[in-house]
Amino acid sequence: MDGRLGIPAADRAAGVHGVVIRFRIEGSLRFLSHAETLRVFQRACARARIPVKHSEGFNPHPRLSLPLPRSVGVQSDDELLVVRLESEPQEAAEACAARIHRSLQETLPQGIDILDVELVGSGSFHARTVDYVFRFHPERATEAAERVRERIQVVLASESWVVSRKLPGDPKVRRIDVRPFLESVQPVEQGVRVRCNVTAAGSIRIEEILLLLELKAEDLAGPVRRTAVQWVST
Repeated sequence: MDGRLGIPAADRAAGVHGVVIRFRIEGSLRFLSHAETLRVFQRACARARIPVKHSEGFNPHPRLSLPLPRSVGVQSDDELLVVRLESEPQEAAEACAARIHRSLQETLPQGIDILDVELVGSGSFHARTVDYVFRFHPERATEAAERVRERIQVVLASESWVVSRKLPGDPKVRRIDVRPFLESVQPVEQGVRVRCNVTAAGSIRIEEILLLLELKAEDLAGPVRRTAVQWVST
C-alpha cells in the first residue's frame, strides 16, 4: 500500500474511474445525517461541474458514497467520499485532483474542509479502525478521568461485553457483544481516546462507548470527535 490514502499503486494505474475525497466536518454541520451529507456533496459536485456517473434505470442517482456513516452530532477529521466519474479525465492526475479540490471546496458550506483528493480505479473502500476522542469538561475532568481509568481496566479485562441494541425498523431488541469492536481505550490529556474495530458485522456505537465508560453528556466539554480512520482499498 502506498499513497496518502493507502490506495494501491496498481489500482491508481488501472485507469481512472473515480475520485476519493478526504474531508473534515465540524461546527453546526456535524448535525447533518448521513443522507443529508450525501445531498450536500451531490449539490456541490453539480455546481463544481464534476462529471459524476449516475445509476441506470427510471430514476438515476449520482454514484456517490460515504463508506463509513457518521453518527449525528459527531465531528470528524477523517471522512471519505467516493465519487464515480462518468468518463476518464483527459488531464494529468495531479492537475485533475488539484482542480477538483479547488472547485469543490469553493462550492461547499463552511464547516466542510477538503483535506485530500486522489484519482482511483474501480476499487472499493472501507474502514478498518476508527479513533474517537472524548474530551472532559474542565469542572468534571478529575472525577471523570478517575472513573474512566477504572472502567478501562474492567472493560478491557472482559472477554465479552453484551449490550442491548435496537435497529431502525426492527421491533426486536438484539443482544450484541461489542467487546470485539474495542481495540484500545487510552487516557489522553483531559479526555480519553477509543480505537474501534470495524468489521463486516459492524462496530460499536458512540452511545455504547459512553455506556461502557460510564460517561454522561455533562462529563464532556464538547462534541465527540472522530480523529482518525484506517481506510482500506479492495
